[in-house]
Amino acid sequence: MLMFSTIQLAKTMLPSSADNAIMTIGEVAGYLKVTERTIYRLSQAKKIPAFKVGGMWRYMRVDIDAWIARQTSASVTNNK
Repeated sequence: MLMFSTIQLAKTMLPSSADNAIMTIGEVAGYLKVTERTIYRLSQAKKIPAFKVGGMWRYMRVDIDAWIARQTSASVTNNK
């Protein structure tokens, strides 16, 4: 017997805001204003936070925003 109905379980698994959005390569490329090929290469090299679903790369917006912040702080540190 299930403790939770599948509808209730599905509701708890939905993202609560745009911050939790899962993005495709094309969406990340547009967000960062680079080519899809650049995002693909960064993903394969594990230089950008990504995961695969069914062989296709996916990205959490919150992880991309944190990655941008780390890149920004690293460049500020290196320029001092």
